[in-house]
Amino acid sequence: MTVAARPFGLDLPDYPWDTMAPYRDLAARHPDGVVDLSIGTPVDPTPAVIQEALAAAADAPGYPTTHGTPALREAVAAWYERRRGVPGLDPAAVMPTVGSKELVAWLPLLLGLGPGDVLVRPSVAYPTYDIGARFAGAEAVAADDLDELDPQVRARVRMVWINSPGNPTGIVRDVASTRRIVDQARALGAVVASDECYAELGWGPWDVQQGGTPVPSVLDPRVTGGDDSLLLSAYSMSKQSNVAGYRAAFLAGDAALMRNLVNSRKHAGMIVPSPVQEAMRAGLGDDEHVLAQKARYRSRRERLVPAVEAFGLRIDASEAGLYLWCTAGEDTWDTVRRFAEQGVVVGPGVFYGTAGEGYVRLALTAPDERIDAAAARLGAA
Repeated sequence: MTVAARPFGLDLPDYPWDTMAPYRDLAARHPDGVVDLSIGTPVDPTPAVIQEALAAAADAPGYPTTHGTPALREAVAAWYERRRGVPGLDPAAVMPTVGSKELVAWLPLLLGLGPGDVLVRPSVAYPTYDIGARFAGAEAVAADDLDELDPQVRARVRMVWINSPGNPTGIVRDVASTRRIVDQARALGAVVASDECYAELGWGPWDVQQGGTPVPSVLDPRVTGGDDSLLLSAYSMSKQSNVAGYRAAFLAGDAALMRNLVNSRKHAGMIVPSPVQEAMRAGLGDDEHVLAQKARYRSRRERLVPAVEAFGLRIDASEAGLYLWCTAGEDTWDTVRRFAEQGVVVGPGVFYGTAGEGYVRLALTAPDERIDAAAARLGAA
């Protein structure tokens, strides 16, 4: 008797960006070359203070620590106090991670979610939140407020992802909004994990350098009421410090959850390399390069916004972060095609959930010359 073999591998959807190939080909035909405003990978140099710290720590024959060096964890705690308005964070409640995408994908599983459990993520969201639920065997549900959920679904919620500033929308949750969802989740005994990777890049009322208010963290005392239980804040240095290639991120919050996560990651070998940990420590102690990089993005944003509007799109939200969230009031793929005809590659809003239909996302991470090229083409068109 032949036994039917169960297929090997995870049954995951195709990687969405692969569907962009025809539009990339169309954009590449432009006589002045392509302008890629799609994925949003940093293009500016990694600051010297970080490169030098990495090189100085390159002699690293021993195994690194999963929990992170004391010096790194103290630097993270000091950064939260100085930059995020979170005083007195215990360095023991901090852990470096191998970038933030790895953390988003594996955190539900490491927190013990499984079949029957519900993970809530924003209605328009980074697709890896859904992938993390699938890895754990849990159910992902889209909602921006837990009162939107059916009571039977709400009763099964064990984890809530919030993302402020949001990717792709650039929406910022203020203190009251963040406190509301924290209170809702705590009433259910659910963990709130806040993806805050763009927090240094606020614009308009959230642009601190222009007189605005800092983007609040889920660990802000005004949100927590002085109690970090069931709360986790995730942050990446990729965008603020141009170190996407270093995979440099960290998690902070509930000390009891952190002890369990550190233990689980020790068993799984999820460890940030020692030289990268030292580079993170150095980068977190230097605010000047962050402000300089933000100024570059502010300048690119100011050049791109009027050109996108002249091309017939409305920019929604986009209060913070590295993206413009735009709509022309037409099918997403029609807008993607029209940009590609101008040699500009953009991100389709449908990659971020059904609520993203009709939208595209434009990144600010192209070099200045390419931003100027895109602005000229869109303005002329």
